[in-house]
Amino acid sequence: MKIVTTAAALFLGWATLAQAASCEANFKVSGVPMVTALSYRTFQDFPKAKAASVLKNLAQAVAAEGFSGIKVNKELSAIDAFQETSGSGRIQTLRVVARQKGAGVRVDAVFDIQAGQLTTKEVVRTGLCNIVGSAL
Repeated sequence: MKIVTTAAALFLGWATLAQAASCEANFKVSGVPMVTALSYRTFQDFPKAKAASVLKNLAQAVAAEGFSGIKVNKELSAIDAFQETSGSGRIQTLRVVARQKGAGVRVDAVFDIQAGQLTTKEVVRTGLCNIVGSAL
């Protein structure tokens, strides 16, 4: 009986860790470098938060990361922005969404670059997680 209780406690602990995964752990990249557009995505859950209250913090973090054209849509709890870093006029886009999820908020961030543009995933992961982490 003691073994079953210990195993159940460990399983529940792992399940909690899986739900509370960090921005870095949730980071994913899709696309083929130099061939197709690349999409960098991540998310993080923030318990006991309100989407409306974290939106301002997220918008300020987007500005601090050097994005332009920042548009905050309070109705959708979304932020759209862009960067033009190469001098070519080809922009990279960012969307950050704060969704109410029960008593907490899930913040999703998606950064897209066009085919033929390159960056390192470490730089993008750091920037996105700086933004996502600013929610509180």
